Amino acid sequence: MHNPHHIAITGASSGIGAALALTYASRSVILSLHGRNAERLERIAVQARARGAEVSVRVGDVTDEKDMAAWVLERNDVADIDLLIANAGISGGTSRIENIAEQTKAIFATNVTGVFNAIHPVLPLMMRRRRGQIAIVASLAGFRGFAGSAAYAASKAAVRIYGEGLRAEMAPHGIEVNVVCPGFIKTPMTDVNPFHMPFIMSPERAARIICEGLACNRARIAFPWQMYALIRFLTALPQSFMDSVAERLPRK
Repeated sequence: MHNPHHIAITGASSGIGAALALTYASRSVILSLHGRNAERLERIAVQARARGAEVSVRVGDVTDEKDMAAWVLERNDVADIDLLIANAGISGGTSRIENIAEQTKAIFATNVTGVFNAIHPVLPLMMRRRRGQIAIVASLAGFRGFAGSAAYAASKAAVRIYGEGLRAEMAPHGIEVNVVCPGFIKTPMTDVNPFHMPFIMSPERAARIICEGLACNRARIAFPWQMYALIRFLTALPQSFMDSVAERLPRK
């Protein structure tokens, strides 16, 4: 969608979400920002307002279904939400068997159920007016399972495939659905990774790529291209070979 007027973003207090808010911020835009960290969220709001945007912030948790629905409906009453970006996500290692169940549940609650909680309330609204756009932030990690990040990769695979299917379902209703698959982005989430991250890029550059992809309604916005090519190559390799490689890879 070109030049959306009202943009709602989850996970907007840092990383890609914050960069997207500032990239979209202008005098013609309403930004509805959702995040868990009140201080960081307000800091982004101040910067966006300085660029001329009308900004509303909501501190909350995307795993709270009722609160998310109330937020979406409340903000849509102000002005039709043209673009909703379901960006909130968490990571975490699942190498230690003693916390694998707890970590897996937490990751799926935010990365999968949290996406559903953000997009499902707005879908009927967009369908009635036959216009709107939904962006689901997945990850290149969602193309292959790796030891130490099984839950994260699986959660991102789930929302990637869901978004790709939803795109076909919503197209007849005039709704654009796009799946965003970034590689390593320098954020507080990746800052804790104890290993080299190839082709890592800034959230600001990632936001520009995403905005350009959304403007031309690209089905899958996967980047950087080098990492995307590498991941696609790895998915084509025999599982037996990948098992031997995975044993040597660093864990989260």
